[in-house]
Amino acid sequence: MLAVFAALCALLVPRVPVAAVNCSQVKDAFTDLGYSPADVPTEETAGEDLRVCVPQKTCCNAEMEEKFSQRSSQDFEKLMDDASEELRETFMSGHKRFDDFFLELLESTERSLNEMFLRTYGKLYLQNAEVFRSLFGELKRYYTGTSINLEEMLNGFWMHLLERVFQLLNSQYLITEDYLECIGKYMEELKPFGHVPKKLRSQVTRAFIAARTFVQGLTVGRDVANRVSKVTMSSACVSGFTKMLYCSYCQGLFTLKPCNSYCLNVMKGCLANPADLDPEWSKYIDAMLLVAERLEGPFNIESVLEPIDVKISEAIMNMQENSMQLSYQVFQGCGQPNPSGMSRSSRSVSDSFSGRFSPDSPEDLSTAASGKSRSASVTDVKEKLAKVRKFWTSLPVAFCQEEHVAAAESAEDDCWNGRDEGRYVPEVLKDGVTNQANNPEVGVDISRPDTMIRQQIMALRVMTNKLKNAYDGSDIYFQDSNDESSGSGGGSGFTETSVTESNSFITDAPIQEAEKTEESSPACIIRPNLLVLLVFTALGLKEHWR
Repeated sequence: MLAVFAALCALLVPRVPVAAVNCSQVKDAFTDLGYSPADVPTEETAGEDLRVCVPQKTCCNAEMEEKFSQRSSQDFEKLMDDASEELRETFMSGHKRFDDFFLELLESTERSLNEMFLRTYGKLYLQNAEVFRSLFGELKRYYTGTSINLEEMLNGFWMHLLERVFQLLNSQYLITEDYLECIGKYMEELKPFGHVPKKLRSQVTRAFIAARTFVQGLTVGRDVANRVSKVTMSSACVSGFTKMLYCSYCQGLFTLKPCNSYCLNVMKGCLANPADLDPEWSKYIDAMLLVAERLEGPFNIESVLEPIDVKISEAIMNMQENSMQLSYQVFQGCGQPNPSGMSRSSRSVSDSFSGRFSPDSPEDLSTAASGKSRSASVTDVKEKLAKVRKFWTSLPVAFCQEEHVAAAESAEDDCWNGRDEGRYVPEVLKDGVTNQANNPEVGVDISRPDTMIRQQIMALRVMTNKLKNAYDGSDIYFQDSNDESSGSGGGSGFTETSVTESNSFITDAPIQEAEKTEESSPACIIRPNLLVLLVFTALGLKEHWR
């Protein structure tokens, strides 16, 4: 019905009789495009062999029309490439910048811990540095996509530390593997390291899940942008685009630009499938922006990693201070082990402290200061993402605003309407495949959605749900592995339930509600005494974790 109405309107518009076409001028214009003048007819014809341009008095033939079609395909591809270049660059540069920032932060944190502990414990720390290298190595593997249960890894770190320290504090006994396994059963109940493991686990898992999911989201956005920007033109699109850009040459009207409304209908038809990405793309961008806000605020990775050396020291001191009570409780539950024949005092300590541990040292302050500038990477990416929220539905307008593509909206009577010079009558359609059923310029099969676009929609949907979980501080997988697992205490603002579709960016760690960080006095973090020395002496006796 709409097409019939448009046709009737077109008939009502008064037309000036078509003047004879000057084929000599057409030949010159055709030559300027880089083609042979021999292909242009010397005189106008009826255009009966034309399949794209309107059959009327013309200086074009089928060979010229074919060349125009080939050129149109190249022009369209260039338009898409140019228009999506900034989008693709946003994701590629954003991914690199955030990835570099995160890995640099992780390495600098490990380096800071190494320097601080080396200065405090000297050779004793060097003998056990692999313990912490293993911890940071696993954290890096998790961030870079390895399938690791982050909570279990952190629990394992504290379990191994408990085993080593317990053996030291009870060196007069023979501690077997079975006995250590028994101790592990009481770890949650005894809390030998106080509340540090729970707090650190909560903070680290939330921050790492958010960071890893965010960088994975940038990868998904980059991949979708790369694939959709290489969209293949349908034959109907090629014909419509050719008619819009080059059929005016056949009438000698090559100086006219396509009417803006005409251009919009052509582009909406050609870009109908990419426009269908818009609803899911907008949700994905919104989710990315919310996770970015988390990374700037409560899930800030810098505030979690930079004080990690202080937290670990605090945990060791807590166990030392409560060693007598801890040993008694373990003996009550696991029984008293057999004597080892070695007294506690028989282990000599040759190293001494070179200085007291100070979390407010200049090195720490410089790290914190540099962190403020590094965090700008998240803000920069967030600002750029906000600009591309409606990218796919904005493409037709963006294309038709190009000076070399279409006339300005104000030149509605002095433009090429696909047949001759004059106003373009049909109304401009809305975006998306279903709205193109009556597109007068590009035929679109609304019954057959594009398979590639459907795949990208699904990829965005899966990624969006992962981002929603990360925003709440939880992972899609392993959510039920811990009874304490819960979402963000403040509410997420998301109301849709999470999905668990398998994809190439599945995260594997559960997460717990983060608790408020309790500030610790530097004076209570490390107090050099015999127990501390004995702890690191014993740690040096073993080269690897069990």
